[in-house]
Amino acid sequence: MCKRLLALVTTVWGLMLVSVTSADDWPQWMGPQRDDVYREEGIVDRIPTQGLPIKWRAPVASGYAGPAVANGRVFLSDYVIESGKTTNNPSVRDKLTGIERVLCFVADTGQELWKFERPRAYNISYPNGPRATPTVDDDRVYVLGAEGDLTCLRVATGELVWEKQLAKEFKAETPIWGHAAHPLVHGELLYCLAGGPNSVAVALDKMTGEVRWHALSASEIGYCPPIIYSLGGREQLLIWHADSLNSLDPQTGKLIWTYPLQARYAMAVAAPQVSGNRLYASGIGETAVMLELKPDGTPGEALWTGRPKLGVYSCNATALFDGDKLYGADCGSGAFIAVNADDGERLWETFELTTGGDRRASQGTAFAIKHENKFILFTETGDLVFARFSAEGFEELGRMHVLEPTGEAMGRSVVWSHPALANRCIYVRNDQELVCVSLAAE
Repeated sequence: MCKRLLALVTTVWGLMLVSVTSADDWPQWMGPQRDDVYREEGIVDRIPTQGLPIKWRAPVASGYAGPAVANGRVFLSDYVIESGKTTNNPSVRDKLTGIERVLCFVADTGQELWKFERPRAYNISYPNGPRATPTVDDDRVYVLGAEGDLTCLRVATGELVWEKQLAKEFKAETPIWGHAAHPLVHGELLYCLAGGPNSVAVALDKMTGEVRWHALSASEIGYCPPIIYSLGGREQLLIWHADSLNSLDPQTGKLIWTYPLQARYAMAVAAPQVSGNRLYASGIGETAVMLELKPDGTPGEALWTGRPKLGVYSCNATALFDGDKLYGADCGSGAFIAVNADDGERLWETFELTTGGDRRASQGTAFAIKHENKFILFTETGDLVFARFSAEGFEELGRMHVLEPTGEAMGRSVVWSHPALANRCIYVRNDQELVCVSLAAE
């Protein structure tokens, strides 16, 4: 009897463990693999007419940074404005004073567990708050502020472990639109964009903050997050700055290859995407290239480059491969566009998945996340949308309005913040609240 009871308890515990560990955390920008693929099961197939349950709402201050979710906690950075005037003029730096914060919440209830804060004056354009999503690694969370304050905190308590002021240490001016390149942890190193001579990219010891290497010089560092791919049988760290796309050895910072790709207005923002032996990078102003990679992982032929009515040009949200297609929001027109990856032909485009309108809207934005045979989108209007894409068009599988677009850009109200998906929920924020919506199937 005792053996049977022990076997039963062991089985139940094993099932509970599988249930817990099957949850897919979202510990950094674009998810655990930085590929905007959501892998949890037990998710609804479509959004019903009445919408999905909102589990909780928590008050926050302003910012563009998306949330990160790990180990039952949600991490978010924001900015409490104390003085100054915001003009949101893309060519003018606004001066504000305020408090830059990191907040930690219980993922299931929204209860605030701790906060870390420091006074921080801003001298940037669009000074709404931090841009970079926190990066969680085991018992530490790394947060990059808009003026280059890089902070390592303990997940459990918010205690400061170490900090660096990147702009000051590397003698570089903060980019006009702030530091926006989401930090990347890989192995024992933390990768960031800093600036200054030979220090566009820097690798730090993630435990101590000690500089391990620094590399690359550029006219401006841009805003593109570092990303690592396995190409040609070795890991390559891709860094796209204002002048070129570069591959570095992640351990040493040694240059593997460089490809000239000049970003207009230094707006290298969206991360280069790789699918098979193809690499796509794009930005504002018809800046784009689809490269065929050689077997050794170096650039070969450019299959096509950007030109009018061809391709999709990403900014706030990164366009994604899905088989032989690319899907994403176009920076110039503001439409959501489907593209044939072979030749750049536009297959269809719509504003219904970005601005909800029917006309051109510069920087129209929608963040798209792949889940099984559909996409989960969060639009700049604050809508959650499920949709299925094909070469012929898209099928909307339901929509609900989650929160108000409290920001402003180009004369319209927007919310530009990448969501997080974990615990069979989606977590989204604006400048007033962080919202958790259940995605769980009944």
